Amino acid sequence: MAPSARGLKLGRRYKLLAGAALVLLLIQGLVVWSFSGLEGDDKENSLPRVNRSPDNGEVAKDSDSSAGSRLQRWTVKPERKSNDGSKITRKATAIRKQRLPVHVSHKDWHNFTREGDTGSVEGAPHSSDRGFTPKCEITGKDALSALARARTQQCQQEIANLVCLHLAGQLMPKSVQRQCQFTGKVNSGLTWEEPDVGALPPEKPLRVLYMLVVHGRAIRQLRRLIKAIYHQDHFYYIHVDQRSDYLHREVVQLAQSYENMRVTPWRMVTIWGGASLLTMYLRSMKDLLEMPDWPWDFFINLSATDYPTKTNEELILFLSKHRHKNFLKSHGRDNARFIKKQGLDRLFHECDSHMWRLGERQIPEGIVVDGGSDWFALTRNFVEYVTYTKDILVSELRQFYKYTLLPAESFFHTVLENSKACDSLVDNNLRVTNWNRKLGCRCQYKHIVDWCGCSPNDFKPQDVVRLQQLSRPTFFARKFESSVNQEVLDILDAHLFGELPSETPGLKGYWENVYDSIDQMGGLSDVTMTAYPAFTRLALRELQGSKKQPKQPYCRFTASGLPSSVELYFYDDHFQGYLVKQEVQSGETLEIWMMPQGSLKLSQQGGAIGRIQGLEVGTEWDPKERIFRNFGGLIGPLDEPVAVQKWSRGLNLTVTVVWIDPTYIIAASYDITVDMDADFTQYKPPLARPLRPGYWTVRLLRFWELLAEVRFLVVPLTVRNKEPLRKGDNWLHAGPSKGQYMEQNFQALSGILNLPPRVEAERDANHNSELLGKELEAWTDESLRSFWSVGGICTKDDSKSCPSLPKCSKTRWSSLSPDPKSELSPVTHDGRLR
Repeated sequence: MAPSARGLKLGRRYKLLAGAALVLLLIQGLVVWSFSGLEGDDKENSLPRVNRSPDNGEVAKDSDSSAGSRLQRWTVKPERKSNDGSKITRKATAIRKQRLPVHVSHKDWHNFTREGDTGSVEGAPHSSDRGFTPKCEITGKDALSALARARTQQCQQEIANLVCLHLAGQLMPKSVQRQCQFTGKVNSGLTWEEPDVGALPPEKPLRVLYMLVVHGRAIRQLRRLIKAIYHQDHFYYIHVDQRSDYLHREVVQLAQSYENMRVTPWRMVTIWGGASLLTMYLRSMKDLLEMPDWPWDFFINLSATDYPTKTNEELILFLSKHRHKNFLKSHGRDNARFIKKQGLDRLFHECDSHMWRLGERQIPEGIVVDGGSDWFALTRNFVEYVTYTKDILVSELRQFYKYTLLPAESFFHTVLENSKACDSLVDNNLRVTNWNRKLGCRCQYKHIVDWCGCSPNDFKPQDVVRLQQLSRPTFFARKFESSVNQEVLDILDAHLFGELPSETPGLKGYWENVYDSIDQMGGLSDVTMTAYPAFTRLALRELQGSKKQPKQPYCRFTASGLPSSVELYFYDDHFQGYLVKQEVQSGETLEIWMMPQGSLKLSQQGGAIGRIQGLEVGTEWDPKERIFRNFGGLIGPLDEPVAVQKWSRGLNLTVTVVWIDPTYIIAASYDITVDMDADFTQYKPPLARPLRPGYWTVRLLRFWELLAEVRFLVVPLTVRNKEPLRKGDNWLHAGPSKGQYMEQNFQALSGILNLPPRVEAERDANHNSELLGKELEAWTDESLRSFWSVGGICTKDDSKSCPSLPKCSKTRWSSLSPDPKSELSPVTHDGRLR
């Protein structure tokens, strides 16, 4: 008998109820895994990243993802708020492996893997070489973790030996005798006194030794600092980090022009928080004391990101009044809290350019431990004391601080406070530091230190009022970065030395080197080694065929090898592009300005809401300064891009971010809740790599209506491991396995987003992935052309091949054009450089 309509209706209702009950049970059974990714808590890599590797034919995951982790679906669950007032809803289910027990004997410590407790550092590479046996049983979880993560056998051996010595009580001093005649902390505070107008210089003016500790490539900012602090009566000793060869070459050449300027004949790798920094200072002090022709009185250390806030004359007048005082800034907090926060009660060791946490230790009895800033001004007498004395106080504290995190922030404080000269300590390091701990304490050094630390922010024009404080004597400020903001240095220069004329060339420009051919290919990645020659090809092609330069034989150039150098170019504190110097077969050197083309679009709805100010995608996001350190935004298939949104204050919002690849695959989709006081939100979706090369789109939507859209390019590479791509390397351009960027599939959203059919785009992408040689170069060039344009071409010397080309020294944008604010001249009649 046929079922009645009522029966069919009831049957369908019961089926729906049963389905709903089943879904409810499934949801209740899910384990929710929340992801924190806003503003860089360094947990944004928690999701498994899948990488296709042609070498093993398998799918590889990051080592910090459990092998059993599987992303099943995304649900909605609020995440804890980040400090910027925003939160993101990114949910997934996960099954985590159980951790290994932390008690492991030396017989099996080599089997201890990342699944155990790794302390504060995640993602460090492993070493497979375990060719030695520790001399004792190592059971501490910190030591075991360090042994498992150390890259070289030498580092592993050092760690094992130190741990065994420590366990035997033979490494650390148990007690140190205090020599200070006072009890408690001696605080010799000084208040600021405005110098008398027209005051006579002291009868015997002090001579300052400036110890400049520098790294990186910002030679123009270093020159500007030297120009501001230079006087022929003072001395300048410069240590350049061992990894900064370009800067070292420039500094050595610079020092040859001045008798009172020298570069250390040795170099060290000085990592943040490393014991090597204290070793570098002590070795430099010994050098300086053994220079009979340098009769200096005060030791002041500076970095290239420091800048004076008062003149040399004001500094010398002040130090001459307090010639027997040592200026060190204390932490100003509870001492027990400082010890814990600073990690002084932990044993550390530096090797493999990393500070490894190896376990707990006791603070030596009998002394007062102090510390704070590692920027100071010390008398020659105190420097001689810590360098040459045979006092057990200094020798024991040297041993203690040899295995200490951030030792330069505490060693000199503790020695002085416990020595007979303790009454010479002044709790002031004579500088202003731009602390913004909300942004600066983001644990940004976890890749090199098993600990979390803070770093000051860069000064900007709105912070100038802090430089004018008069509550205590200050003569320097930090930090400044011309690549972030140069205007604030212009303001300081105008205050100290008077304003430069508005027609001064190079006044608003800033140039910073990112590649030099002397470093050979060591200064290039596969992405930059692809892009820089492509920029040259695009420029030379335009030169011989543009409207400005009609096709003429004498304007045709052929590049000779790789570019000779590449600079970042900024104008008025905005990134303007790359400047590529290229030698051509005629023997001439051209400089090419490649300008980025913006691709941000704001919809009418976005304007109506009025909160969205910007949407950007890039790599090397700096949550402290809120900028991408990869200024040019060159992204390759193996990179991990981040999407950042900039907001104005307003009503709370929930928005959806969608990533779309060149073949219209929806690679990722997630929601962000933007609180009313949020100014930036950012998230790095855990996309499987390689990313498909070509034009990607990131859309920002509210209720599936477009607010903003930005395009970015994943550059097709012409090299892999700095060798030309060969047959078999096509996986690099083929996208992830099965076209799946995450274990979730978001393709059902394609209809809502009105995406075009994928068939033709996928066919073209598959064809391009097989390209090699000249055809691959043509694809790369055409891809870059949509995001970069030629801003100008000039020649280093007058061009015989193309007389119409301007000379670089006469263009305002060229790195060869005048830059008086950063150029060092001969010493003037009053002993200065300006």
